[in-house]
Amino acid sequence: MIFFPWTLKIEEMAVNLWNWALTIGGGWHVNEERKIKLHYVACKLLSMCEASFASEQGIQRLIMMNIRIGREWLDVGNFLIADECFQAAVASLEQLYIKLIQRSSPEADLIMEKITVERDHFRVLSYQAESAVAQGDFQRASMCVLQCKDMLMRLPQMTSSLHHLCYNFGVGTQKNNKYEESSFWLSQSYDIGKMDKKSTRPETLAKVLRLLATNYLDWDNTKYYDKALNAVNLANKEHLNSTGLFLKMKILLKGETSNEELLEAVMEILHLDMPLDFCLNIAKLLMDHEGESVGFHFLTIIHERFKSSENTGKVLLLYIDMLLQRKEELLAKEKIEEIILAHQTGRQLTAELKNWLHNILWRKATSSFEVQNYADALQWYYYSLRFYSPDEMDLDFAKLQRNMACCYLNLQQLDKAKEAVAEAERHDPRNVFTQFYIFKIAVIEGNSERALQAIITLENVLTDEESEDNDLVAERGSPTMLLSLAAQFALENGQQIVAEKALEYLAQHSEDQEQVLTAIKCLLRVVLPKIAEMPESEDKKKEMDRLLTCLNRAFVKLSQPFGEEDLSLESRVNEAQWFRKIAWNLAVQCDKDPVIMREFFILSYKMSQFCPSDQVILIARKTCLLMAAAVDLEQGRKASTAFEQTMFLSRALEEIQTCNDIQNFLKQTGTFSNDSCEKLLLLYEFEVRAKLNDPLLESFLESVWELPHLETKTFETIAIIAMEKPAHYPFIALKALKKALLLYKKEESIDVSQYSKCMHNLINLSVPDGASNVELCPLEEVWGYFEDALSHISHTKDYPEMEILWLMVKSWNTGILMFSRSKYVSTEKWCGLALRFLDHLTSFKESYETQMNMLYSQLVEALSNNKGPVFHEHGYWSKSD
Repeated sequence: MIFFPWTLKIEEMAVNLWNWALTIGGGWHVNEERKIKLHYVACKLLSMCEASFASEQGIQRLIMMNIRIGREWLDVGNFLIADECFQAAVASLEQLYIKLIQRSSPEADLIMEKITVERDHFRVLSYQAESAVAQGDFQRASMCVLQCKDMLMRLPQMTSSLHHLCYNFGVGTQKNNKYEESSFWLSQSYDIGKMDKKSTRPETLAKVLRLLATNYLDWDNTKYYDKALNAVNLANKEHLNSTGLFLKMKILLKGETSNEELLEAVMEILHLDMPLDFCLNIAKLLMDHEGESVGFHFLTIIHERFKSSENTGKVLLLYIDMLLQRKEELLAKEKIEEIILAHQTGRQLTAELKNWLHNILWRKATSSFEVQNYADALQWYYYSLRFYSPDEMDLDFAKLQRNMACCYLNLQQLDKAKEAVAEAERHDPRNVFTQFYIFKIAVIEGNSERALQAIITLENVLTDEESEDNDLVAERGSPTMLLSLAAQFALENGQQIVAEKALEYLAQHSEDQEQVLTAIKCLLRVVLPKIAEMPESEDKKKEMDRLLTCLNRAFVKLSQPFGEEDLSLESRVNEAQWFRKIAWNLAVQCDKDPVIMREFFILSYKMSQFCPSDQVILIARKTCLLMAAAVDLEQGRKASTAFEQTMFLSRALEEIQTCNDIQNFLKQTGTFSNDSCEKLLLLYEFEVRAKLNDPLLESFLESVWELPHLETKTFETIAIIAMEKPAHYPFIALKALKKALLLYKKEESIDVSQYSKCMHNLINLSVPDGASNVELCPLEEVWGYFEDALSHISHTKDYPEMEILWLMVKSWNTGILMFSRSKYVSTEKWCGLALRFLDHLTSFKESYETQMNMLYSQLVEALSNNKGPVFHEHGYWSKSD
């Protein structure tokens, strides 16, 4: 045969790749699957070379490689490629077998080589069976295994391997509830195991048969009852042990087995001298599967057989447990008395058995308690109490006393309940249930102080992270369950203060959203009527602070994301509506404490954000924000430091802007265009911006000046705010007063008093007193204001005389100011104006007329003689002169 050089080169590459994949490591980060792929490529390259099939060694190499790669693919779950490799291995094995037959070799060597080929074929078939089982192909898997089974006569050393393979198949298919397939595999495992009893121990065969019996039982215990029984009998013949005997009894109880047959089976167990625990398990099995008569008879026999044993108490305890489960209480009590007598005469139960007895008695007491048979429950608890000695007063003893106290309370035997709780407190004072019963008794007795202390202690224990009782409470429900029960019990018994504290703690510690909201609502319903009747005091303030904390907690709970088990969207809206109204009402009640009033209004606003934004809610939000802004603004006015003032005013500005957004939205409805709130918001915003020295103040006012429907009062207020420290905006004040004056003049009937005040402020701002060099507007304009005032004075008798007097003095002083500036014509003009005002004085005219005329004469003389400086020194006038 001629080989091309390239085929030899490929063969060399394939072998090198295979070997490299075997030794790969070090700095190469290659996982197992990639190594398998490298082996697979190497094998594929090698199978392309004719040289690989030319010699027996080449074929053997391919067989080895395909079997190994197939096993690797099988282990990583790639069954299709694994099957491909196994099929290639089978084809190579067939070629190798043909070559062996064709060449002449000694008979002995040929036999050995054939056995080697057959052993490799066996391995491939078993791997193919594994792949088929993994793919759920039972038919193919069974064919492969049966082929392997046929080969065992020639390959006896493979028997154990095939036996275990079938067993594993049986276990796997049984777990997947494929009982028919499992029965086949387990049967094959047993049959194959019997073929080589030297390597397969009887214990192993018995194990297979027990699993087979169990499989029949799980498959259909009626249809395959006989097969299950035969399998377990065969298992017990192979190797008798407790597991086989127990399984046999279990199978017998599944069928229509008579008491005689069951008794025969248990007597067989007795003859085998099985241990006590196993016998008790058999007795329990019998009684749990309608074999009571045989079971109790068996227990009697066991008791006699093991009465000298230190564990003989186990028999009696099981007897008692079974009797109680079957409502045989009188007989159970006889057995308990028997144990008590033995206990008192020195044959005491071990600690383990004593715990078992306590569990039996407590379980029975609990069942009686659940049906409200408290007297019967006490009887069983009393039996348990008789097994405690003075040196055994542990936490379980305290628990027993609490359970008894609960029964006494339900029977209204208060004195006995108090004794039991006192014992529990002595041994376990930090237990939550101990404190709960102390609380209940105190409430029943009307001892509020004691009940309140118990609630406080209960809360401390519940919140103690290291408390051992927390796990116990968690098993019984929420850790706050007791607080909920305590609140309910206190309310039912008229202990309002105690209930309030319990509800407060419940709202504070519960993780349940609905429970927290319910607790807070209940607390508010209890406290609100009481607060409404309280006079203003420090106590009332504390109550308000407490309610504010609770409402804030309600808001936090409403803000949390909600799932299926929490509040629905509709429920959330309803809850928010309720809390919103409560917060509003509380805010209204806090008119004497603006700070806390603001907090309630803000809370009401926050709660309203969970509600649909209809007109009613929007108006409520606007009002809340307006009230909060008013408080913050007032706080800003009173602030002692610049930092505090900035904080309060900035907060007020945010509230005003949000309020404005709501106001603008409402205006779109056309219903609130003339709402007085708009003017108030305008003034608030102007004041905040003015006091903050906001650079946007001027641009804000540009829109204000253009607003219609603004009243004189609004402009006058703007003027006052503009000059109120720390603000100082005289030009804004001047403009506002001018607009106010203009509005006054447009009125059909002028309010002379208000008009005179406005005129006073305007003139005083235009020509400030004592500031001879400051003029905010030209004197010609100011003259017009004086003339305007004089005109009104001339046409009405109601102009305030004090204002006329002030105008006279102001105009005279302005004249003197002009004189000081050597403006003599203006001097005479302004001083002459003063005399015109003098003519309109009534009660003050006589006091001022002589002096005014004299001063005016001096002024004229000074103008004539050019004595300005002398007159200037003495010519200013004030109303006090």
